[in-house]
Amino acid sequence: MQSPVTVEKLNARALRLAPAPSFFDALAQVKGVQVLTPSLGFKVLNARSFANTTNVRFAQLVDGIDNQAPHIGGPIGNVLGPSDLDIRSVEIVPGTAAALYGLNAINGLANFSTRNPFASPGLSVRQQMGINHVNDTNTGARPYAETSLRYARLLGPQWAFKVNGTYLRGYDWMATDSTDLNPNGNASTGLLGADNPARDPVSSYGNESSDRSTLTLGGKNYQVARTGYQERDVVDYHLQTLKYDAALHYKPNARTELAYTYRGATFDNVYQRSNRFHLADYRLQQHALQMTTPVVQARAYFTQENTGKSYNLRSAAENLERSFKPDKQWNADYTAAWNAALGQGQTVAAAHAAARNAADAGRFEPGTPAFKQRLKALADINNWDEGAALRVRANLLHAEVQANVGAALRGGSRGGGLPAWADVLVGADHRTYFVQPDGNYFINPNPGRDQFSTLAYGKTGGFVQAGARLLPGEKLRLTVTLRADKNRYFDLRFNPRLTAVYSPTARHNFRLSYQSGYRFPSLFEGFSNVNSGQVKRIGGLRVMSDGVFENSYLRSSIDAFNAAVTQGVNTGGLSRSQAVAANQSLLVRNPYTYIRPEFVRSWEMGYKAALLPGGRLLADVDFYANTYRDFIAQVEAYVPLAAAAGPPLAPDAPLNTVATALNARATQARYRLWTNSRSRVYNYGGSLGLRYDVPGGLLASASTTYARLARTESADGLEAGFNTPRWSYNLSLGHENVYQHLGFGLNYRWQTSYFSETFLVSGTVPAYGMLDAQLSYHLPTPRLRFKIGASNVSNRYYISYLGGPSIGGLYYAQVTYGL
Repeated sequence: MQSPVTVEKLNARALRLAPAPSFFDALAQVKGVQVLTPSLGFKVLNARSFANTTNVRFAQLVDGIDNQAPHIGGPIGNVLGPSDLDIRSVEIVPGTAAALYGLNAINGLANFSTRNPFASPGLSVRQQMGINHVNDTNTGARPYAETSLRYARLLGPQWAFKVNGTYLRGYDWMATDSTDLNPNGNASTGLLGADNPARDPVSSYGNESSDRSTLTLGGKNYQVARTGYQERDVVDYHLQTLKYDAALHYKPNARTELAYTYRGATFDNVYQRSNRFHLADYRLQQHALQMTTPVVQARAYFTQENTGKSYNLRSAAENLERSFKPDKQWNADYTAAWNAALGQGQTVAAAHAAARNAADAGRFEPGTPAFKQRLKALADINNWDEGAALRVRANLLHAEVQANVGAALRGGSRGGGLPAWADVLVGADHRTYFVQPDGNYFINPNPGRDQFSTLAYGKTGGFVQAGARLLPGEKLRLTVTLRADKNRYFDLRFNPRLTAVYSPTARHNFRLSYQSGYRFPSLFEGFSNVNSGQVKRIGGLRVMSDGVFENSYLRSSIDAFNAAVTQGVNTGGLSRSQAVAANQSLLVRNPYTYIRPEFVRSWEMGYKAALLPGGRLLADVDFYANTYRDFIAQVEAYVPLAAAAGPPLAPDAPLNTVATALNARATQARYRLWTNSRSRVYNYGGSLGLRYDVPGGLLASASTTYARLARTESADGLEAGFNTPRWSYNLSLGHENVYQHLGFGLNYRWQTSYFSETFLVSGTVPAYGMLDAQLSYHLPTPRLRFKIGASNVSNRYYISYLGGPSIGGLYYAQVTYGL
């Protein structure tokens, strides 16, 4: 009630009432929380805008321990998190939380608290069976199952342990978006829609920009793309997750507890960054030590990540095409067949179709033994110019300590020490990432080091917080926090936080806060070194990209330049050299530079009240305003070469020489660089939540959330994307025992359409709404709970972001013992 910032909490009762197959799915029903769904087994949490499918701006903790995959920089859903049998409560802090947590949590964090074995011993088992893909013409209905077990036991008054295990299997949601990303590739020749030989459907790979060639046919220039494969051709949508954990707790005295926890997970699902990936035999494990006392909390943990047999779907499709026939040969066959077809009197569009059929003769056909064998081989080649493997091994080591100095130095009535109305909290932490370079995804760029030697990347930080409770009855609470963090590659950064809470009565609480936050680049953003579809993606730190920023030109300007050259040749009667000279002024030098930390400045005000007799009506309203700068984003820029595979042109080379080089694929080096947007972005929003605990056990709640991109200064198109609906709301109703142990839960959520901007695809995500429902029956003896339910009852398929899968209904039945 008196938190100085917005906090959303789900307790055990709320989790039982939630009409969702898991507690993690139920988080979509929390006020202010946005969920993106790249996969049935991989959901991404976000709050307060600027969401993406690898949300490194939102931290996810389990008992205070970060459960991210180190090289990704964010969590993979809940694969390293607790099971539904072990979850005790969930707290979500939307908005900047970096001043205290320092975990790049500039959009917020979620902390999952688990059940302590001292307080919750015994055996619990849950079996869930379900079905999805109902009325899906692509695959037909598919089964879904999840089995969970928890066992906890006391070993005397000082020792206790618990073990958990969960095994999930199902069939993933499918990405089938056929929208053409290059609809105007041949507009100057009148070839549009299905006749466009450079079509690039969203959920088809191997026909992207790096898979297109400009062919001169019949005196005109045509963009022609390789045929490509649908996503469902190059991925096995069967998914599974096996996760497990064990914890040993020790209480040397009544006020101190020590715990060691081990967590592990092996899983298969689909993941999306700039491309879509099949995560196969992916493994995460974590060791953690914690100490808790009234004065000191300390923890240290070590996380290991192994990407197993995962692979890049785009690279797999591209190299399936090229391993059947190289681009040069395919283009030659296409050209010969086009000329032959046109000579036989066929139309231009028909000649293109005939040319593709001829050039594709002998191509690997999806589903055939030869296709499967070649895909398997490519998925094990760790070079995306030749194969598709994702082979990363990364570790994370973290240690932190926090001390309540106020509790330690409290003088009380005896005098001396800290007065009772004051609090002081201090903390410090250190984190280091370790990557074993694989030569494709990561190398060690440090001078004097072998490129395959271990790469380390870390930071150290700490904070001090002072608080005071003032006015009669301690009605006013003030806190001041200052945090400092230092990363090897960046100067010392400071994050201040100022908060005030005024409580005229225990039932009415007004809050106001100001804070700032930094986010250091993740491992991938800083150090990536990926040959990806003839475009090299490199990290934004100078040690990785020295010289590239200064010598490159924006791909967006190169595309416009080459389109104008094609237009001049096809409709203007110009020769190629004349068209190059006439349009070279369209080329724009890359204005971006080496990566810096992101920064946000945030104001928040709110009001929380417990109304009606007994405080049965809880109201919570908040409003925030943020200013962001230095968004970490990607820019594609090409370096002109003096000759094919030759050195870069000199920075002062004549523009005509540069333009000639950038008009030919062979004389340009293509890069995708991590950098910072030059825009300063302002956004604001707020939310209102009401929860009414009706006498008799009925729980009703309603919430609405508003998010608005106020303005963007110096817009350069590289923002990470607002990617947030302006309006969303949730309506919930539930009762645990409405009649003779029979309970139910209902939730309806809806959101407006919004513009989605990602590196993969940009456009409008349609509005959608859905009803989730569950019916439960509880037997106190022998502690059995039966539950049937459905997510998206109407089975009306929707997408949560562009490029992602279509999500339908999931219908399930559960039986739980012992909880």
